[in-house]
Amino acid sequence: MIEIERKFLVTSEDFKSESFKKTRITQGFLNTDPERTVRVRLKGEQGFLTVKGKSTDNGLKRFEWEKEISKPDAEALLDLCEKGVIDKIRYEVKKGKYIFEIDEFFGNNEGLIMAELELEHENDSFEAPHWLGKEVTGDIKYYNSQLSQTPYNTW
Repeated sequence: MIEIERKFLVTSEDFKSESFKKTRITQGFLNTDPERTVRVRLKGEQGFLTVKGKSTDNGLKRFEWEKEISKPDAEALLDLCEKGVIDKIRYEVKKGKYIFEIDEFFGNNEGLIMAELELEHENDSFEAPHWLGKEVTGDIKYYNSQLSQTPYNTW
């Protein structure tokens, strides 16, 4: 239930030709308080409800609980969410023993492309793809909950 994750900006669209999976994601937030966010997500035909706790000071670790819910339930809950729905396509790219999840954002966050990498331990090393740019782990403005409130195109 503890997630260890690093976030990076992406410098090119080369990841698209390397991806083995691509999924449309729509998500909203029932609560965007940094102490505890509650997210509703439609990932393809699957729905999910996720609770995330506050990140550690370095932004690497936080509590995460996720439960699959039905698509109709997710759609109904999305109607209750705070303003600012996130619309993105997630690409998955395998490098070494890890899978990079690359999100290409649309709507008010169009132009932003970020990669996330979940690690087993904070100090794990990994093979960095050539398209991996600046690390933004711990920079709260890149959290999806914040992007829903203050979109990329308003910076």
